[in-house]
Amino acid sequence: MSRRSGRASPLAARRSPVLTNKLLSSFGIAVAAIAVGATSGHAAHEPTRPCGTKSSTAYTHVVVIVMENHSYSEIIGSSDAPYINRLAKQCGLATNYYAISHPSLPNYIALTSGATAGISDDGPPASHRLTNNSIFSQTRSSWRSYEESMPSNCDLTNASSYAVKHNPAAYYTNVRRACSKQDVSLASPSSFSASYTFVTPNLCNDMHDCSVSTGDRWLKNFIPKALASPQFRDGSLVLFLTWDEDGGTNVPLVVVGPTVPAGLRVSTKLTHYALLRTAEELLGKRCLAHACTARTLRGVFHL
Repeated sequence: MSRRSGRASPLAARRSPVLTNKLLSSFGIAVAAIAVGATSGHAAHEPTRPCGTKSSTAYTHVVVIVMENHSYSEIIGSSDAPYINRLAKQCGLATNYYAISHPSLPNYIALTSGATAGISDDGPPASHRLTNNSIFSQTRSSWRSYEESMPSNCDLTNASSYAVKHNPAAYYTNVRRACSKQDVSLASPSSFSASYTFVTPNLCNDMHDCSVSTGDRWLKNFIPKALASPQFRDGSLVLFLTWDEDGGTNVPLVVVGPTVPAGLRVSTKLTHYALLRTAEELLGKRCLAHACTARTLRGVFHL
């Protein structure tokens, strides 16, 4: 295991990057390497080979992206998901990966705390005041949750295309103060420097209310930003893309990291608890609840 070991104008095209940076610096403006909420129109420079480029590394940054309500067979091999399928071929894919429960909320809680807390509905935080530990409490100030279309930080109620049931950090009362600062709208300029980053697209872009192709296009725009980050380029970031559930059938899990062999297929039966255990192990945290008895992904995905 490897844990330890729109077109620019002609004027813009001619402009010197060094001169531009000096001008920005003279006004006290920091030049950022990566911004999640950037709207410049310039595509992130995604590596041509995101996986299979290192034999060993130490992963200290975990990014988890959760999409909605589609089974493995509805995504993998689908002509409506060309980007996802290309990424799966370039990296690692779990072919026998399962959600924990139905509907959505129990899976989000399981993914982040190792248990469903007895939840069997999609009620808001006011109905489910969770006091148990989670990966958010484990990582303390070094976690971020990016929630697309959320009106305000750590918003506890639904609003338009923002669904609080897809925002697990909002349910844990023991991280509520941190949540008010670290659970932010995806539109906020941000980086991938946190130890643990949880990403939730809105109800359209996560495929809940809109098509598979809509979600695929969203991922094609978002994931390259993570892969262009300093953390991914230095080999310390691993990204997991999965779906919350689909009524009991298996769902996709795509694993993206420089030590993951390109084209890897893993048929071992795995669950959301395995994903949590893996994140905890990579970040040096103790396992929580059912994650302790789940299989780790580290060996099978060469993490």
